Parts: sequence; C-alpha cells; structure tokens
Amino acid sequence: MELAVLFVLVGSVLSLPPPPTPEVYIGKCCPREEIMLDEICRPLNETDQTEWVPDVQPGVRWVFQTGLPLCGTRQLWPVYHNGSDRLRLLPDGSLRHFIVEDPTLSDDEIDGEVHLYHDYMDGLYCREKNVDSKTKEVIQFAVVCAPEVPVSWKNMDFIMRRIVDPTFHVISIFCYLTAAIIHFILPQLRDMMGNILSTMSVCLAISEAADMICIYTEFTSPSAFLTADFVLFTSLLGAFLWLNSLGFYIWKTSRSHNVFLRITDGKKYCYYSYYVWGWTKVLTVIAIISHFFLDVDTDFPEHHGLMPREVAVGWLGVALFFFPVACTILLDLYFYLSTTQVMNSIIMSEYGHIHHKLKHSNKIFFKIFLIMCLYWSFLLISWLPFNGTYYTFVIGNGFIAPLFLYVSVLNQKRVRFLLKKVCCFENCWFPCCRPDNRNDIPEWGEEMLAMYR
Repeated sequence: MELAVLFVLVGSVLSLPPPPTPEVYIGKCCPREEIMLDEICRPLNETDQTEWVPDVQPGVRWVFQTGLPLCGTRQLWPVYHNGSDRLRLLPDGSLRHFIVEDPTLSDDEIDGEVHLYHDYMDGLYCREKNVDSKTKEVIQFAVVCAPEVPVSWKNMDFIMRRIVDPTFHVISIFCYLTAAIIHFILPQLRDMMGNILSTMSVCLAISEAADMICIYTEFTSPSAFLTADFVLFTSLLGAFLWLNSLGFYIWKTSRSHNVFLRITDGKKYCYYSYYVWGWTKVLTVIAIISHFFLDVDTDFPEHHGLMPREVAVGWLGVALFFFPVACTILLDLYFYLSTTQVMNSIIMSEYGHIHHKLKHSNKIFFKIFLIMCLYWSFLLISWLPFNGTYYTFVIGNGFIAPLFLYVSVLNQKRVRFLLKKVCCFENCWFPCCRPDNRNDIPEWGEEMLAMYR
C-alpha cells in the first residue's frame, strides 16, 4: 500500500509542467518592425532588412523594451560594433562594452579578464541594427548612457569647474546685487545714471545665476541647459544695451545747451527702457526661432553645429546675440571719444559744476565699458576646446564683478561718505567706520571736489 502511494506521488510530480523561464529585458532603440537607417528609425520595408534579433543564449526568454534609454543628466552616447569596440549581451540582459586594442581579434577571442570593459544595466542602453543608405552596410549599433566618471579632490579640472567656478559666481552675484541695492537705497544716487547702473547690475547678476546652472550637471536636465543659455545671453544683451543707453545719454547731454545731468525724470528712464527691452525681446525671439527652425544640420536634423538642439544654443543663435553686442561696443567707443572731445573743447572759464559732473560720469562710463568688454572677451575664449581658456574665464570672472562694484560705488568718495552717513552715524556695528563729524565732508561729489584739487 505504501509502495503504491509512493508511485502515485512520483508520477504526479513528474507530470507537473516545468517552471517558467525568467524573462530577460533587452533594450531596443526603435519600435518593433523598425530598424535604424542612417541613425533614424525607419520601417523594415524601407530598408530591405530584417528586424534586429538579440544574440543571446538559446532558451532565454527575452522581452524588448523599445525606445532610447532615459539617462537623466547623463549624456547619450552612440557605440558601434567594430574593430575597437565590441558589444555583447550578457545572460542577465545587461550590455557589456569591450575596448579592444587589436582589431583583428574575433568576438570569441575576447576575454573579460584581459580586455577592458564596462557593463550597462537594463534601462541604460538600447541595441539596434543600423544601415548606411549609401554603402548599404549593416552595423550593430547601441546607444548607452555615458558612465559616471569618478572625480578626485586632487584633480585640477574638478577643482576649477566644481569649486572655484561656482565660488566666483556667488561672489559675482553678491557684488552685482550690492551695487544695485546701493544705487537703489541712496536717494542721492537715484538719478538717470544711477538707475541705469542699477539695472545693469541686476542684468549681470541674472546672467551669473544662469551661467551657474550649467556647472553642476547632475542637478539639471538637458532642457535646463537650453533655458539657462537663453537667460544668460538675453540678460547679457540687456546689460550691454543699457551700457549703450548710458553712453548715448552722456553723449547727448554733453551736446545739449541746457545740460543738467541730475534729472530724476521717470519718463526719460521709461523711454530708454522701451529701447533696451524692446530690442532685447526682438533679438531673443529671433534667436529662439533660428535655434529651432534654421540652425539645423541637414545630415543630422536632431543636431545643430556641434551641439545637440536640446542642450545648448546653436552657433546661429549665439551670433544673433553677440553681433548686436559687438555693434554696441563700437557705438560706446564712439560715444566716449566724442564726449571726451567735446569736454576738452570747453574753455576753463565756462567749466562749471555740470561739466565736471559730465566729465566724471564719462570716466565712469569708460571704466565700466572696459570691464564689460573684458568679460565679453573672457566669455568668448571660454568656448574654445581647451581647458586653459576656460580656466582663464573662471579666474577673470572672479575679478570682473568686484571691479564693477569698485568703479561704480566704492571708488567714489561721495558714495562712501553717503554709505557711512546712512549706516554708521548711529547704532554702528563698527565704530572705526564712523566719521568724526557729520559735516566733515560736503555732499558735492567727485566733480565738485575736483574743482578744488
């Protein structure tokens, strides 16, 4: 009886179906019934080829996951199966990328213990078959998420790009905002020139903040790079247009018969604002349209020039931003030289308070003009494919904003006196900064003090 029961149990166990084979997920770049033709997904009937089939071990149940991998902040990188790069699917569904020095080796002779390799897990790669439309050559192809490269605190490039650069950006933002706040809170500085300098400082602070977004790539997305670039170039264009407005204002006032620089007329500032923001908006819209519709490579529509369309502004868009800046630089130089010539032609008997004010304002305008041109030059050379040029921009950017703050605020004795008067006459945290007498310095300004030197 026990023997019969044993036979029944053994028979029931043998009659059970085998356990299901676990599924292995494999990334496929194109949808089903499609492969790549010149790196663009096309239906099979347009390529005269069969669908790509993964080269996995027999008996493995594989399932396609179609579409490009979602890399987040990491870059998509194409890899071709050729002499130096070999692609192999592993039984667990991951992709192994071998780096081979000898291109004559066959795929079977490649050993993971001898050759360098990197494994891409499921979701970080996709495989596909790519057909060249000209040569009809079929190549095994993969798109992978670029691996994260470990960095060292002793690495010079890491220190400059991740530590020094953001530190100088924060210092620059602080300096620009300080200049803007001082010109805004002191009533004696809220004239036409002070309002323009305050607006320029805000524009430059915004450009520094936008440029800092692209430093830490792991916290940003590709669309953030594009948005940050447009904000950077727009605010920088606005700052140069405001500088051009300041030069025009001084130039026009020097030629006027009824000169009086300290005018707090809000309408005049509004008129200049219409000019600056109007041109800024028009040029920005043209640059955006050019970036998405005109600056396209015919061979690779998803790219423009050397940059992906979704990552950074193309060269055509950059040119539309920077060509007007170059034009304003030439105009500013003309305004300065012309104003200087007019001021030098005035005889000393006619030299008064207003002319000293104009001369002093023209000097400040020229100094800020040189500082802005220096920043513009550093930004241009930073795009060259050399680390040294970018390091030059990083170091130079750390000195541009303090120079701007010094020229526009700290270099003027009148402004320093007004700051002491506002902050340090009563309840001063630093008694050493308190003036000895409230009336020890007149509120005449630099232009009046120059008359008695």
